[in-house]
Amino acid sequence: MTPSEVETASQLNSDTLDTEDINELPDDVEMSLFDHLEELRQRIFYALIAVVVCVAGCFLGVKPIVRLLEVPAQGVKFLQLAPGEYFFVSIKVAGYSGLLVASPFILYQIIQFVLPGLTRRERRLVAPVVLGSSTLFFIGLAFAYIALVPAALNFFISYGADVVEQLWSIDKYFEFVLLLMFSTGLAFQIPIIQLLLGFLGIVSSQQMLSGWRFVIIGATVLGAVLTPSTDPLTQSLLAGAVLALYFGGIGMVKVLGK
Repeated sequence: MTPSEVETASQLNSDTLDTEDINELPDDVEMSLFDHLEELRQRIFYALIAVVVCVAGCFLGVKPIVRLLEVPAQGVKFLQLAPGEYFFVSIKVAGYSGLLVASPFILYQIIQFVLPGLTRRERRLVAPVVLGSSTLFFIGLAFAYIALVPAALNFFISYGADVVEQLWSIDKYFEFVLLLMFSTGLAFQIPIIQLLLGFLGIVSSQQMLSGWRFVIIGATVLGAVLTPSTDPLTQSLLAGAVLALYFGGIGMVKVLGK
């Protein structure tokens, strides 16, 4: 065998070893089904404790959160239409806020549960996916708070300003705001899903781009479904954001060479 052939064979063996190393399980520990279920029970228990503690803490300081969420209403007066309505609204606001505050710990528990079953190649995705998903979710919340909620409220206020006095149910208002904010945060996860599909070789950037007509229709439907209001401005803003995220995700997948 010539020196060049030896070098080629050595390189092939090295590449094969690298591939095997990437696809192997670093923590290949045998666990029974009952062990997995017990660990899952513990992880869920820890996550629930974190949620309860965070919700309780947010409930104790719920008034500043309520005032912050009332800002987009531009001075509209809120009514308590039933005994205890504000109390139940406070619980609802504290629940959403506590879940948001506890989300890093919940993610940590999920990662710790699934990590032993991931290969080295898959583990490389964990940190970027968690960081990117969290960042996009909070950007989605901010986008809804700054753009979508004020746009929807301005539409409703201006539409009936010369006919009805603006006195709103506090429960209906917070149901509208919280639903719109969290649904927008979830919609902002689209690029993360695209990156996962592209990195795993399930869908290429070219395939994503070829279905742009269906994406436009889907974004329009998604904007209508996720938006609690029926005004076209809010739906258009959300649909436009979804399209921008989708095509931005295609660009990132293309940068990865997929």
